[in-house]
Parts: sequence; C-alpha cells; structure tokens
Amino acid sequence: MFLTISTSGTAALPATDLGFLLHKHPDKAQKFSTSYGTAHVFYPEADAERCTAALLLEVDTVALVRRGKGKGRGGAPDAALAQYVNDRPYAASSLLAVALSGVFSSALRGVCNARPERAAAPLPLRIEVPALPARGGPDLVRQLFEPLGWAVTADPVALDTEFPEWGDSRYVRLVLESEKLTLAEALRHLYVLLPVLDDAKHYWVSSDEVDKLLRAGDGWLPGHPEQKLITSRYLSRRWSLTRQAMERLELVRLAEADDSEVESIDNAVEEESEAEEKPTPLAVQRREAILAALRASGAARVLDLGCGQGQLVQELLKDVRFSEVVGVDVSVRALTIASRRLKLDRMGERQAARVKLFQGSLAYTDNRLKGYDAAVLSEVIEHLDLPRLPALEYAVFGHARPRTVLVTTPNVEYNVRWETLPAGHVRHGDHRFEWTREEFRTWSATIAERHGYEVEFAPVGPDDPEVGPPTQMALFHRNDTEKEAKAA
Repeated sequence: MFLTISTSGTAALPATDLGFLLHKHPDKAQKFSTSYGTAHVFYPEADAERCTAALLLEVDTVALVRRGKGKGRGGAPDAALAQYVNDRPYAASSLLAVALSGVFSSALRGVCNARPERAAAPLPLRIEVPALPARGGPDLVRQLFEPLGWAVTADPVALDTEFPEWGDSRYVRLVLESEKLTLAEALRHLYVLLPVLDDAKHYWVSSDEVDKLLRAGDGWLPGHPEQKLITSRYLSRRWSLTRQAMERLELVRLAEADDSEVESIDNAVEEESEAEEKPTPLAVQRREAILAALRASGAARVLDLGCGQGQLVQELLKDVRFSEVVGVDVSVRALTIASRRLKLDRMGERQAARVKLFQGSLAYTDNRLKGYDAAVLSEVIEHLDLPRLPALEYAVFGHARPRTVLVTTPNVEYNVRWETLPAGHVRHGDHRFEWTREEFRTWSATIAERHGYEVEFAPVGPDDPEVGPPTQMALFHRNDTEKEAKAA
C-alpha cells in the first residue's frame, strides 16, 4: 500500500520544507507500528527544487492470521479474497487512511511551528496512489476530487494486460495535481475519500465517525456536489449516522450563508437535560434473546452449559416460569464467582431449590444432564478446539438430548465493524475459531440431521445488511418427542 506526496520549490522557498510540514526529516527513513503492520516514511528525492515523501504501509497478512491464531478472518468481505492472499497489502483503503492520520496527524491539522507560513499557504502538490479501489470507476474519482481543485488522472488498471478482452479491474492509478491547496487540505481530502472510493471500512463505524467526517470535511464537504454520496459511503451506509451527518452539514451551510456561527442557528430547541440513552451492551442483548427464545419454547427446566460467572443463571431465576436452573462449567473458579453472584449462601430455601451449580466437562457424557427441557450454549463452542466439537455434539445432542438447544456464537463477518479490533484478530484471546454465517449454519444443519432435531436461526444485535449480526443464534428443536414419550 503506497502513496507519494511531491512538491516543487525554489532557493527562497525550498521544496524540502515539506519535511517540516510533515514533521518527518527528509534525511531519515522512519517506521511506525500500527495494528495492521508497519508504516514507513521516506523521501525518494529531496532537494530545493523537488521533494517527494513516500508513505508505505506494509501489511503482513500472514502475521494478521497468526495473531488471530489462524482462526479468525479479517478485512472487509468484499476486499479479502482469502486469509492469506488478498488485496490489503497493495490497494489503498481505510487502512491507508488511518495510517495517514496517525503518521501525519500534525500535518493533517495544519500545525507546523517551524514553518507556520508555509503550512497556511497553498503548495504545488502532486499526489500519486498506484493502486486505488474505485467503486464507480474513473468517472467517480473525478467527480469527487475535481470540485476540490485537483487536476485528476485516473487510469484504469487492466485485469490482465495479457488478456485485454477481460476488461478493467475496479482499481485505478491515481494522480492528483494542484497549486491551490494547502498540505492539510490535501491530506484531509485523502483521509475521507480513500475509504469512500473503496466503499468499505475495516472497522466498526460508530457515532464518533460522524465527528471524524465533519472535522476532516471542514471547509469543503458542506458545499461538495457529491456530499450525500461521500457521507453515506464514509459512514458505511448506516442510515441513522448518515442522516445525523447530513443535518449537521446543512447547519454548517446555513451558517456560512448567513455569515454566523452554527450555534446561533441551532438554537431552536434547548438541549435536553437528560443524558442520551446509552446503547444496550451486546451481552445484555444476547441474554434477552436467549430468555425470549426459552420462554417461547415453553421450557421449565433449563441447563446453562458453560455458565461462566452465572449472569444468565441469575436472569433465569428472576422468571418464575423456570422451575429449575442448572449451571454447568468446567472452571471451579467460575462456579465460585457464580455462587457469590447468586448469593447462594443467603438464598431463601424455596429459591435455592430452583438452582444448582456443578462442575462438568462438555467433552464427556454426563447423566446429570439428561431429562431437561432446554440447554443453552451461549458463547461456548468457540472456546473449544475444533477436533473437540464432535465430543460436545454427542454429549449434548446425542446423550443429554434436551427438547430445545440454543447455541450462540460470534459472527466473524461482523468483526470488520469493530474499530478497535485489529484485522485478522478474533474477539477474545481464548477463542479457538470464529465462524461465518455459512459455516455456522452448515455445522448446525449437520447436527440437526444427525441427531433428530430441526434448526432455525436468529440474529442477535444489529443485523447489518452486508455482514450480518454480531452474534448468531441457532435454535434446535427435537422432532422425536412423541416417539420417545411412547417408548418410555
């Protein structure tokens, strides 16, 4: 992943002032660690007449997989061609935009104490990006950059020069030239428009992305003819965030037209004294989904297999329709914490009769687990090595055989929406794997067919139209209840 920034100069205003503006000395080659590899800054040429700064982002896809223990998948689903072979090391994307903002943070803000007059003045600039994904083609590249004062060259990259009949790829070789812009303005254009053209982000887009967009778009985005497209794509087409950003951009436009401050226009309604409602944590949404499914199944006696510290057991005990709740975990420490959470030593006799905690491994059959209405495996299977899953499958579905089984597990496709989760990493250090929706459905369907269950699936958390929900849930219903009852 490569980008160069070039400028020209004279003896009085040397081009090497670019080093001051970027806060990176032309005589040094520097490197910076990122979550996705190493960013290198160096100067292929640096004299009074011409200076070029290069940013090379070295993305090691093998290292990404290894850091995820080889079990997770990272990168946008439309960008990652495979775990080890993909376009991330080569094509400019949100990875490069984030590296740009990190390595050149002061330059992005227009801060340069050594040359403040140069930072505030337009420069003759030439920016080259050898491989840029452009969903919309060269025409869209020009529509985005030309209104900002750039002369744009966007040459399509052929799929294969040996076979021209195959046509062009979605990548272009981009060259931007201008003498009207400051370096800070140029960097802010790139920071926003690189991921917009790629039309994908490698991290979760949350509400703070609106603030990032407005900061980087200050001075140019409110009047851009493609404002709506830029806003929608930058915010990963999240409708609520896009609407919020568009409303704030309209306020900026009105303020500029009226030559006033935004605050003086946006004063029709007083600020609410109450704090905004915080989003419900995913763990809470997961427990609510499980409780709703158990109630719908009519279960009274429930197993929480891999109960951990007892959060779900605690919620189940609050509902009197669950007459018996059993928490099972292999960890004695987890069971001790669960006991303290539930206050078993101070629990009333009637309530204590409804709950049991005991140690057990799901890798082995256990007669204590037989005869229950429902069993829950919430965020459990991903903590097991794949070769041990058949043992769990038989212990639960083949031996214990509850009437209903609920299984939840992370949806690895959704990982690209977590901004703080490095690409290629799983969500928890103890996860042995994380599955796509197709992998989870295949595994569940195989179990259902093998052990006489029917299975349906439900999302848990926001169901993203591109990558699905953060948690996926399978609901297994045993279809041989009547036959077994007669046999008994």
